[in-house]
Amino acid sequence: MTRDDILAILDERRIPYREFCHEAVNTIAEAEGLSIPGFDMPRVPKNLFLRDDKKRQYYLVSIASGKTADLKKLRRILGSRPLSFASEEDLLSILSLMKGSVTPFGLLADREHRTVAVIDSFFSGGDIGIHPMENTSTVFIAFSDLISLLDEFNIEHHIINI
Repeated sequence: MTRDDILAILDERRIPYREFCHEAVNTIAEAEGLSIPGFDMPRVPKNLFLRDDKKRQYYLVSIASGKTADLKKLRRILGSRPLSFASEEDLLSILSLMKGSVTPFGLLADREHRTVAVIDSFFSGGDIGIHPMENTSTVFIAFSDLISLLDEFNIEHHIINI
């Protein structure tokens, strides 16, 4: 799945979006250095690709950029086995993403539905800015539209206060 595929999905479903093209950013810290009109950093999540200790369950966790993820607390909330960061190989094979380009849109590429989306409730009721499969642009869509896409693609998701 590519950037063009994601934009086509949005266009086909008539989901309004704003796309901002920019230099490649691999981390939230790099993204904070961008100066793009309308680029609202608090609405751009930090995305973490996690797995349980048996590699049976994967999680894409999207949290507000100023927050940190307590993996032990997340484990308790999700009722999972111990969590750690998944490998770059798993990221590529499961979500078709490269390190630095992690995005909830990658969940649309997970045909086996091995990954659960965990999204910070901070984003509810507003827009969310996420990469369209590559880290050289950011697409802002309504949070409710993102959830509708996850539902349409039968992607399990949890909205929690992280």
